[in-house]
Amino acid sequence: MVGMTTTDPQVQLYGGTELDPARIPAIVADVLRGTDDGELYVQNAVTESFSFDDGRLKSANYDHMRGFGLRGLAGEKTAFAHSNVMTEAAIRRAGETVGLAAKGHDAIQVQPPVRTNQRLYGDANPLDATPFADKVALLGRIDAAARARDPRVRQVSISMVSSHSAVEIVRADGFTVRDIRPLVRLNVEIVAESNGRRERGYHGLGGRYDLERLMNEESWQRSIDMALAQALTNLDSVDAPAGQMNVVLGSGWCGVLLHEAVGHGLEGDFNRKGQSTFSGRIGEQVAAKGVTVVDQGDLDERRGSLTIDDEGTPTQENVLIEDGVLKGYMQDRLNARLMGVAPTGNGRRESYAHAPMPRMTNTFMRAGNDDPEEIVKRAGNGIYTKSFGGGQVDITSGKFVFSCTEAYLIENGKITRPIKGATLIGSGPEVMNRVKAIGTDFALDEGIGVCGKGGQSVPAGVGQPTLLAEGLTVGGTASA
Repeated sequence: MVGMTTTDPQVQLYGGTELDPARIPAIVADVLRGTDDGELYVQNAVTESFSFDDGRLKSANYDHMRGFGLRGLAGEKTAFAHSNVMTEAAIRRAGETVGLAAKGHDAIQVQPPVRTNQRLYGDANPLDATPFADKVALLGRIDAAARARDPRVRQVSISMVSSHSAVEIVRADGFTVRDIRPLVRLNVEIVAESNGRRERGYHGLGGRYDLERLMNEESWQRSIDMALAQALTNLDSVDAPAGQMNVVLGSGWCGVLLHEAVGHGLEGDFNRKGQSTFSGRIGEQVAAKGVTVVDQGDLDERRGSLTIDDEGTPTQENVLIEDGVLKGYMQDRLNARLMGVAPTGNGRRESYAHAPMPRMTNTFMRAGNDDPEEIVKRAGNGIYTKSFGGGQVDITSGKFVFSCTEAYLIENGKITRPIKGATLIGSGPEVMNRVKAIGTDFALDEGIGVCGKGGQSVPAGVGQPTLLAEGLTVGGTASA
């Protein structure tokens, strides 16, 4: 764990190893000779996690990983090798594997990423800023405060995760760039009971900043309030209706449906291979007028933000759908080169042991001009969703099934009784074309998103304003 108490990225990445950082560009140029593109990705990351349950600390984990991933690209071929042995010999051995991609291939000239001076988050290590004992004591305070809030509280579960990752990306052309990435998250889950019935409520928050912000009493007290309110609401819920009906999607976290049902279908690899429902449709109307979908990785301190992506490309604002018209896809360097477009800063990987692929950062729908209260009135009868849980999506068709963790009936233009067991069933393009009103109350989620793709998980952000979608299919246990 050499060097993780310093903010010097060179010490964090190479301190205590046999590698001379000054020699690495020459080594990379040698082992990637003959490839079209590629990079050495070096990472040193530490993660600390706590789990507090049933009134006591259940687990406290500290994980440290350091290693490199070497990737070479030749045409459509990708060769990738990784190791946690930080030596020149290990890099050259990985180069033997990666070099297979270039065998018999005539390399082409590719442009290096542009450089950026943007700084979206600080260098401070959230693990070091607060003593271990203070973190454990905080979890105890949150647990006690939650239990004292309401006599119906039966169980409180709290988790807190902090990580600090230093990365360096070295290309064969000598381009070298570094980034230091903090990330924190706090989750509060409450189980409440009344008349023999138990229901759960949940709230989380986080981002790329120091842990002290999560430990602020106002922040964690609000998490208790939100989780408890959801649990108590669900105690009064009735069976969800089923059938075709109008659906109002709340602002903020409900953008996770947009992320899954639309966002993945706009990633470059699926579209280059013709696997997405959006393939080959640039310039076409794919959503209702007024719908503008953006992926933006350069928002300050957001969970999905990155100063540079995992290929060294600066992140940026990418307008994917504008006023309902498909404008472009999210691209890493491989798919951008093969599709003849520029990379968009969306090449992401879980760690040094994974090859990058096009992934979302912070994906959201922009605000419209409709008043949220008027949107509910306009819905007439239907349901209002405030929070989603798990879901399943088919990228090829865009079809999805999403479960609602907090939802309500809309009766005569008013939000009335909470409902349980509601699911939304449909397809991303269908929902986007059924949007009839877009609220002014745009909000991003509070920093809890995790995106899975190809066996890799990365932090991501979502968001949207209040939306009205007419005639969606709702699964439930009562008749419409």
